[in-house]
Amino acid sequence: MKRHLLSILPLLALFSACRFSPSSPVVLADLELPAVTPSDDTIRYSGFTSSYNHTTLIPDWVAYELTAKELQPVYTSQSSSFSMDLNLRGPQAMREDYSRSGWDRGHLAPKADMRWSERSYWESHYFTNVCPQNHDLNAGDWNTLEKSVRQWARQYGRIYVVCGPVITSGSYGTIGRNRVQVPDAFFKALLVPSRSGYSAVAFLLPNSATHHRLAHYAMTIDSLETIIGRNLFVALDDAGYESVESEIDLSVWNL
Repeated sequence: MKRHLLSILPLLALFSACRFSPSSPVVLADLELPAVTPSDDTIRYSGFTSSYNHTTLIPDWVAYELTAKELQPVYTSQSSSFSMDLNLRGPQAMREDYSRSGWDRGHLAPKADMRWSERSYWESHYFTNVCPQNHDLNAGDWNTLEKSVRQWARQYGRIYVVCGPVITSGSYGTIGRNRVQVPDAFFKALLVPSRSGYSAVAFLLPNSATHHRLAHYAMTIDSLETIIGRNLFVALDDAGYESVESEIDLSVWNL
């Protein structure tokens, strides 16, 4: 299986060459990707890209594009088994770390978004796409957000997603012999083509059993970037869509 490490320099060269009028949105290559640094161990799978942290043993972020066509499932097996990515060098989480820990193996790129091929489905079960997640969050508001992402993909034809854990105080500690970090919260940033060019929204959910409407967790991309310390959707600035990250068009998201 091939692995392609993403270098920030080729990406910046690509993005700087792409300049378009905001009145005519176009599909930009790798629009879902956040800023990539030389220290990121970034792996491109068939359905998503993951930046895996070998210290925390969870991804720093996972990004992917989801189209309406990809929501027509090709691989319909209900089997589900998590595993290490044996092609990846360096420390990884293991099944035993999660066993009897009290935390779910929470997907970042959901398996339901990856059923357009057998390969993409099983790659979504690698621990490079998994974080310890509160069960009530995983089955509750996070699941609601995942379903909404699929709804927006159908509505707008495609959606760009970047999501990941947020570690602040680290109050939940670690799990397992390998000390897998339990996140304090999770973020998900979304981008869709719209009449004005592009529209974006971000969500920040605590890793706990809270339950609210999605609007309760919503914020601008700019606000989320301040919290996580990373620029998101970096292709937008070079394409002339800077204002997308500073506002939320509620009519687009029905929040």
